[in-house]
Amino acid sequence: MRTQILFQEDQFEDLSKLIKERRFNKIFLVRGGKSFVDSGADSYIEKLLGDTSIISFSDFDINPNIAELRRGVNKFQYYQKVSSIDLIIAIGGGSVLDMAKLISVFANQSNDFEDIIKNNGIEGVIHTPLLAIPTTAGTGAEATHFAVVYIGKNKYSVAANSILPDYVYLSSEFSLSAKPYLTACTGLDAFSQAIESVWSVNSNKESIKFGLDAIELIWNNIAKAVNNNDKEAKAAMQKASYLAGKAINITKTTAPHAISYTFTSYYDIPHGHAVSLSLPYFIEYNYDVNEEDCTDKRGFRSVKNRIDEILNILGLNILEIEEVLLKFFENLGIEININKLIQKFDKDLIISNVNTERLNNNPRKVTKKTINLFIEKSIKY
Repeated sequence: MRTQILFQEDQFEDLSKLIKERRFNKIFLVRGGKSFVDSGADSYIEKLLGDTSIISFSDFDINPNIAELRRGVNKFQYYQKVSSIDLIIAIGGGSVLDMAKLISVFANQSNDFEDIIKNNGIEGVIHTPLLAIPTTAGTGAEATHFAVVYIGKNKYSVAANSILPDYVYLSSEFSLSAKPYLTACTGLDAFSQAIESVWSVNSNKESIKFGLDAIELIWNNIAKAVNNNDKEAKAAMQKASYLAGKAINITKTTAPHAISYTFTSYYDIPHGHAVSLSLPYFIEYNYDVNEEDCTDKRGFRSVKNRIDEILNILGLNILEIEEVLLKFFENLGIEININKLIQKFDKDLIISNVNTERLNNNPRKVTKKTINLFIEKSIKY
């Protein structure tokens, strides 16, 4: 994996110096729309780049699709021919960062985009240098070597070492204007990522350390970040998001994420909220893993021990986890009763559109019956 250079909140001058020393004189800026101004990102970019030549791209959805990716690449390549672009800067939420990551690589691809996406067929390692500046705390996209794009209603994850951003700048300043619900959704995405990275079949000592550290930071800070807009808590959430991103960069996500995507693409439930719907269920489900249904080569006891580490940080036991998490979500303004969220809910739609790639990372085998039981339980919450 390529080495990534991280700049913390108090290292603005160091970042500015790097841009000047590397002679990044023409910038392709991938950003949000209204959020770019509301978060103060516009003022920050002006301060960072001064009179440096900037080409902006912001015309894409919160769930970027292949047509928008093509449009972004076309714009990049047009200006690249006129005068070489030195650096891509992505400043925004996870979708913005993912779009920039994809453009940095796909602008250097010759094969058909749809074929590359569906078959994860990235050619080589050529990419345009990328600086990722997250304005929300939750997706961890700044720390991962994969990016999400939609073809129709189907969500695809493209992975390659060259997709990992070269530089990252973390600051809580951008998230202070975020509304409580957005703060809760992004924070819970990181919370679920961190938990899933610990129990994943792909976990190792490094990812477990990243994941557990992220869980502790989120558990102790997310309520203050959501309900009090506390700056220190939001700074802690920014760090936690980055750690959770580094964890899933090793392990990838598991069952709660695998099931969440259809809730987002068909019912417009924000990603972090959608992931939260099944998290309490799968903590209990995975804890009950046994020798027969364990998919982790290290054995079912290893899975249970890792979940015990999670529970120890939360100060809970498995018998009380569901009740405490329900109150935890309620305090953050997150409804997880499916019937209250969705008027015309089709459970077969969820069951038939699960992301099998992510599901295969889960430490306990998941069947259609498993997902059906989760849905039945959620309706009763």
